[in-house]
Amino acid sequence: MTFNTGRAMHLKELENPTVLVLTDRNDLDNQLYTTFGRCRDLLGEDPTQADSIDDLKTLLNRQVGGIVFSTVQKFRPGRGETFPELTDRSNVIVMVDEAHRTQYGFDAKMDQTTGEVRHGLAHHLRSALPNAVYVAFTGTPVELVGANTRSVFGDYIDVYDIAQAVEDGATVPIYYEGRVARVEIADDVQESLDEEFDEATEALEEDEATATAKKWSQIEKLVGAGPRLDAVVEDILTHFDARLEAIYGKAMIVCMSRRICVEVYDRIVAAHPDWHSDTDETGAVKVVMTGNATDPLAFQQHIRSKTKLEALRKRYKNTSDPLKLVIVRDMWLTGFDAPCMHTLYVDKPMKGHGLMQAIARVNRVFTGKPAGLVVDYIGLAADLKKALAHYSQGDQQQTGVDEREAVSAFLSALEVARGLFHGFDYSGVLGGTAADRIEILPAAADHVLTKAREEGQEGDKDFGKRFHDVVAALAKAFKLAAGSPETSKHAEEVAFFLAVRAALQKLDVKGGAGRNSSPDFAIEQLLNRAVASTEVVDILEACGFDRPDISVLSEEFLHEIQNMQHRNLAVEALKKLLNGEIKARTRGNVVQNQKFSERLTSAIARYHNRSIDALQVIQELIGMAKDLSAEPEDDMSEAERSFYDALAQNDSAVEVMDNDKLKIIAAELVKSLRENSGVDWWQRDDVRAKMRVSVKRILRRFGYPPDLQADAVKLVIKQAEAMARMM
Repeated sequence: MTFNTGRAMHLKELENPTVLVLTDRNDLDNQLYTTFGRCRDLLGEDPTQADSIDDLKTLLNRQVGGIVFSTVQKFRPGRGETFPELTDRSNVIVMVDEAHRTQYGFDAKMDQTTGEVRHGLAHHLRSALPNAVYVAFTGTPVELVGANTRSVFGDYIDVYDIAQAVEDGATVPIYYEGRVARVEIADDVQESLDEEFDEATEALEEDEATATAKKWSQIEKLVGAGPRLDAVVEDILTHFDARLEAIYGKAMIVCMSRRICVEVYDRIVAAHPDWHSDTDETGAVKVVMTGNATDPLAFQQHIRSKTKLEALRKRYKNTSDPLKLVIVRDMWLTGFDAPCMHTLYVDKPMKGHGLMQAIARVNRVFTGKPAGLVVDYIGLAADLKKALAHYSQGDQQQTGVDEREAVSAFLSALEVARGLFHGFDYSGVLGGTAADRIEILPAAADHVLTKAREEGQEGDKDFGKRFHDVVAALAKAFKLAAGSPETSKHAEEVAFFLAVRAALQKLDVKGGAGRNSSPDFAIEQLLNRAVASTEVVDILEACGFDRPDISVLSEEFLHEIQNMQHRNLAVEALKKLLNGEIKARTRGNVVQNQKFSERLTSAIARYHNRSIDALQVIQELIGMAKDLSAEPEDDMSEAERSFYDALAQNDSAVEVMDNDKLKIIAAELVKSLRENSGVDWWQRDDVRAKMRVSVKRILRRFGYPPDLQADAVKLVIKQAEAMARMM
């Protein structure tokens, strides 16, 4: 909306237009106004916000320019009056946000009590701005009798549908799960209900709202019956606990009335007393609803001022805050984004765009959240199907996917993971003790490494990568289907596969895929409960050996390694240990780092190519460790040794110049580097250029290299840059 306005304000053909940004809620009006306010350079002027009906009339009574913000309710005339025309200009653009609401009241209605004829807000809006251009923005266009978004605003200019948003990664798919305690509502009663009571009554006159409330209360008695609420709350808590084991985040319960919200809260805190808190700053569950001082005493603790509601909103959106469950009737079902919310428990009849708005609360993208889940306790399936009938074919496939499909996908992924461990008995993990689980991890990790080595590291036969991909798919499927009984009973087995992957990731082998693909917080918690330990970095200790210090690797240690059961695992552990030492001890010495890294890479490559066995590569790695730990027998500093090694790489320099001269050059280079490098040298091209010039000047002064090879100079400069990072 902001960019559209920016384009319009600068189009010569529009002759400095006036833009009116219209919403139907104060919080949305403030939100949009704040967004526009940050974009003055784009818009060319500061937007203004109408504070009252009179202020709105003043702001729109102009000949040119202006970006005005208002709610549609400010176009309501006084009783017995008509809203006046404010301008007949045609270069007025009205951009209506949430245009599926409050834009259909064109027909006159007679008050049955007073006989007075009244019009809706849409009529008064167009009377005030008869020649304006009206542009609608909505995520849920309405196509119902008496309320048709396209008939009011014209055909679509552009459509960005749910399917495209999922494909782009802007949202996640929404899954649907039907649960217990469904209430059968007579068709004639249900059809008489508006899609959403509060939304429908927002623009209604008082007598119409009262009539709708009477219809609504008939269903509320059925839904809010004590035994039914007992069953629903018990099921929600069981389901939510299972969800939290698999996926980190929060949930929302949607109830039909404020009374039911309060009773659901009371049942939840009775089951989980530690979730309750008398203050808004603490507590794991809260009711979010409107109210006043005349409401029953039981309601009062849940009624808050706007300031306190905003504080609660911030708590819920904060991923680290313990507030993980909110109970609502209609608040927060539109215009509220909390990406960490992954589950919506619905126990309230909803239809059409109201239903679509509500379920969209769980489609926001969040780390580790593959999809949102709508859990239905009231029987929304038919209404969801009707609501989706107005959407694209792709949307119908992406929204409200039956959770049974997720369960089926999980079971398939589990079978594939089991297949990778064919011939390996891990039954001790299932139902065993924590010690049993820890004991089996080294053998399981060694199984993957052995299979990877047997199949080779080429093309489709890369077993390590295949293992990672399979377990990643299993973890995602587990999150999608978490909460279902079929999934929960396999939690320990899933945790085992994740623990093996975590062990291999600790060793930086292909069974893992690096930091970004490690299990998220919730999966790690599941893993920790089910397996008790994933610290397989110290895998040698798990196999019965103390973690070795590479500077004192002994023949006795080598003899013990020869007889260990999981040699492939020992290779990976030693490789990780040695690689870390190479980086630590040679990080300022380019030549030495390359030398040891090449030796390490070569040894591991020959091991994977099966030209040497595990024991041979272990011996070679221990030999490398001993070489690495040996100290040079001279009086040079570590920095000077690094430059000496780089200088000595040139054969002609070694032949023509003696060692003493190379040591003098190395000392000069270190001195110059310390004088010219700064703390931010790598971010400043001028400092880096100065350093390179200084290095080249010193080399020319000493006649290095004698054969004038450019590569020799490049190596010394590369060493200088590596050394400068450490100064």
